[in-house]
Amino acid sequence: MIKLNSINLTLFVVLLYSIFGFSSCESYTNTKEIPKAAWQTLRVSASAYNSTSTQTEGNPKITAWGDTLKPNMKVIAVSRDLIRKGLEYNTPVRIEGLEGIFFVKDKMHHRWKNKIDIYMGEDVQKARNWGRKRIFIHYLIPQDSVSLK
Repeated sequence: MIKLNSINLTLFVVLLYSIFGFSSCESYTNTKEIPKAAWQTLRVSASAYNSTSTQTEGNPKITAWGDTLKPNMKVIAVSRDLIRKGLEYNTPVRIEGLEGIFFVKDKMHHRWKNKIDIYMGEDVQKARNWGRKRIFIHYLIPQDSVSLK
């Protein structure tokens, strides 16, 4: 059983925010409805990128949405057409062939379509080993509320 200390509670609230886009979790504590979400599946082209100056025009550690990248973060960049399909900022994503949940934290140049770029820290060889693949991803999109009656 997990004890909820202030750090765990904060992480839980951040997770709820990132999954459901809550602007305030308190607004749901006094209702009998909770938002529900569904996993969508999409086939995309996937490559990998690193936070090196040779792979970007600006600061290699800052994403297009302003987040600071650090090695071992589970982050992806998405082509802008995928943003319109629901892969918005902070969307949780499961990637075929990789463990864990990744979060959309970066967006790609307008020229790319139906593509994700998986962040692999500063390990250029790991990114090269990944290469470019056609894979399935599963991403969480919020849906209507579910009644708890």
